[in-house]
Amino acid sequence: MLTGSCLCGAVRFAIHGKLGPVAHCHCRTCRKAQGGAFVTNAPVRRKYFELLAGADAVIEYQSSPGKWRGFCRTCGSPVWSRRANDPDILRLRLGTLDGDPERGPLAHIWVSEKAPWFEITDDLPQAPTDGAELQAATER
Repeated sequence: MLTGSCLCGAVRFAIHGKLGPVAHCHCRTCRKAQGGAFVTNAPVRRKYFELLAGADAVIEYQSSPGKWRGFCRTCGSPVWSRRANDPDILRLRLGTLDGDPERGPLAHIWVSEKAPWFEITDDLPQAPTDGAELQAATER
């Protein structure tokens, strides 16, 4: 079991299952929401996600049509995002985890929107958009 929380600890959660593929997202909205060059995300099925505390502390912002970003209303920590077209999945911000998720990033996605001042220096695959082409290549 993994646990996590926001910066102030008002929002606390547990994950009772495995995270999906980890990626560094460089899209403009993730950069703006995180305040950094990219955000490291992983999907988790809602059935494996348990909100232990802070349901009343979470506020969501619709950052684009059909996509909401959940964050702590007290400290502002981004915790997850979710999409209307994929209601069973939350995309967790891995920086909120307390322990080791036992998997590392597989790729950089949305590099077409990468911050011009940041240089990717690792050897991970890079996708210009959401990484669907990388996922399709790994499933062959």
